[in-house]
Amino acid sequence: MRRFSVPEMSCGHCKAAIEKAVSRADSAARVAVDLEKRTVEIDSTLDDAALLAAIRAEGYEAVPA
Repeated sequence: MRRFSVPEMSCGHCKAAIEKAVSRADSAARVAVDLEKRTVEIDSTLDDAALLAAIRAEGYEAVPA
């Protein structure tokens, strides 16, 4: 699993938007969101750049954590 920090993620809507974005990029990806820590853990065959691009396409800045 890879972990990303998403500082602007703060609510259930943010969580759902990020999960949906990752799922569109890789339907087999497993996503675990921690709103308190504002992190997302993703198990996917995609590389970090593709995962970050999917998250950013939803309007959220993300960086490897």
